[in-house]
Amino acid sequence: MKKLQIIALAFLMFGSCKNGEKKSDAYGNFEAIETIVSSESAGKLLSMQVKQGDLLETGKLIALIDTTELYLKKLQTQSQLAASETKKQNVTGQINVLKEQKKNVLTTQQRILKMFADKAATQQQVDDINGQINVLDKQISATNTQFQVIAGEMEVIKRQLDLFNEQLTKCRIKSPISGTVLETYLETGELATPGKPILKMANMSSLELKVYVSGNQLSGVKLGSEVKVLIDSEGKEMQAMSGKITWISSESEFTPKIIQTKEERVKLMYAVKVLVANDGSLKIGMPGEVVF
Repeated sequence: MKKLQIIALAFLMFGSCKNGEKKSDAYGNFEAIETIVSSESAGKLLSMQVKQGDLLETGKLIALIDTTELYLKKLQTQSQLAASETKKQNVTGQINVLKEQKKNVLTTQQRILKMFADKAATQQQVDDINGQINVLDKQISATNTQFQVIAGEMEVIKRQLDLFNEQLTKCRIKSPISGTVLETYLETGELATPGKPILKMANMSSLELKVYVSGNQLSGVKLGSEVKVLIDSEGKEMQAMSGKITWISSESEFTPKIIQTKEERVKLMYAVKVLVANDGSLKIGMPGEVVF
């Protein structure tokens, strides 16, 4: 009887160990696809419109950089453009006057040529009138050159205005994506410089679970495959979610110590990323398991 009890106890222990054995194939932590929003202009930060935890839509104003200097330069350039426009109108008026003079001289030329044909005018008169026309042609040509120079200067000024407008636009820092603000790095009154991070944000609608698999498991892992993802829940059973493999490392690496695997941690493993839709229960850094 006692022998039977020992056998039964051993069977229960074996069964409990088997039932408690981890069935997951890989383990890891959830990561977000983070976006660092940086400044493209230099200047004092006049206002910071968002704070950590805010949910932003694409195009939402994040921060405003001081635009006083740029705006004054823009006004100066607009004045230069107005002055060039006035010069252009004056030159246009000069060209019109010269053309009108040439028209009158051409009329006189026709009369003198007719009189010369009737021997009522001299060769000197013909030469004089032709000379007047040549002088007017050169004056018109020179004035046209001035017109082209002014027009070219105006195009340069207009491009400068476009540059100032672009720089002014960059002083209004907007959200490049829809997502949640994870961290802010600048506050109102601080100096922003090109390339200096303003904040870090991420789209929390889906997270990536980065897990590690051994070389033996690698043959069964394929891009685009649907997998089962398990996360901790309040009950004894783990919560199951669906995920898709989006990335597989091309090189092996040592498994981080925080990852629990069946193999020894010192062995080389391959990193795999699984994209999981977030229903609100997933958090950055949260542990997860994968069943391939």
